[in-house]
Amino acid sequence: MPFGPRTSILASTWDDGVVVVRGDDRHHELAGKPVRALAPDGNGGALAIVDGHSLERRDAEGEWSTLGSHEAELSCAVALGDAFYVGTDDAHVLRFRLDGEVDELEGFDDTPGRDSWYAGQAVINGQALGPPLGVRSISATCDGATLLANVHVGGIPRSTDGGATWHPTIEVDSDVHEVRCHPTQPDLVIAAAATGLCISRDAGATWTVEHDGLHATYCSAVAFAGNDILVAAAADHFVPQGAVYRRPINGRGPLAPIPGGFPRWIEGIADSGCIAARETQLAVIDKAGNLYVSFDTGATWSHCADGFSRTSSVLIV
Repeated sequence: MPFGPRTSILASTWDDGVVVVRGDDRHHELAGKPVRALAPDGNGGALAIVDGHSLERRDAEGEWSTLGSHEAELSCAVALGDAFYVGTDDAHVLRFRLDGEVDELEGFDDTPGRDSWYAGQAVINGQALGPPLGVRSISATCDGATLLANVHVGGIPRSTDGGATWHPTIEVDSDVHEVRCHPTQPDLVIAAAATGLCISRDAGATWTVEHDGLHATYCSAVAFAGNDILVAAAADHFVPQGAVYRRPINGRGPLAPIPGGFPRWIEGIADSGCIAARETQLAVIDKAGNLYVSFDTGATWSHCADGFSRTSSVLIV
C-alpha cells in the first residue's frame, strides 16, 4: 500500500466506530459507536462527532478524549484558533471552547432568509429518505477570517466576525452538500451542490456554478488536491454508480474523470466528507466501502481496501 507507516487513514462509520488503516495494519477504534464528520483538529489529530452528542478528539498518538457534549444532535465540526465550531442537525451552530464551555451562536439563527430553508428529504417508494434540515458541513478559511456553514437545504451562510453574525451567499435551491476552504489560499472556496461544482474566489462571498464535463450535475463531495479540485458527481444520491472528476484550480474548460488508475465509475456516490486530502496524499471512499488512495496528488491510484460498512467520512492524519 502506498501510504507510509506514519500516515493513517481514518474512516468513520455510522454505527461501528472508526476504521484506521496504517501501513499494513487495519484496526477499529471506538467500536460499536456511531461516528460522523471527521475533521482535522489543527494539531495533527482528528475531530469526530461520537454518539451524536459528543465532540471528541483523537491526538497524534491515537488517543481519544472528549472536548465537550451538547443535547443537540451534532453533525460536523471545524477547528479555528482555540475553539471548535460545530453544526447541528437542527440547523444551529455551536462554539465549543477548550475549557468545555459551549456557546450557542444566536447570530446564525438570525441569518437573513432562514425561514426559506427546508429539509433535504425525498419520498422514494413511499418512504421519506434523506437528512433533516441541518448544517451538513462547516469550514474556515486558512487565515481564520471567514466561517462558512453549509445548510442542507439552506445555502452557505457566511460569517466574518467569528460567528457573531451570518449572511446568505448562494441560492438555497442550489442544494449544497459540502463546502471546503483551500488550505493555503484564503480567498478560494469550493462546494458540491445538486446544481454542480460551486467555486468562490472571494472567500465565499459570491459563487459561480460549473458542470461542464460532468455526466450528471448532482455533486456530493469536494476536496483540493494540490493545484486541482476534486468533485464527486452522480445522477442522484441513491444511484448505484457515481464518478469523481478533477480540474486545475485556475484552469478553464470541462471537468474530466480522474486518471491514473482511478475507476471511471465507483459503486454509489462518494458522499459528503468522503474525499480526503493531506499534502500529496488523497483518499476516496464510495458508498460500497471501496477505499482508493493516491500518494502523488492523484497522478496514480490504487484500490487500498474494501468492505467498509456504512462509512460517514474519511480523513488522512
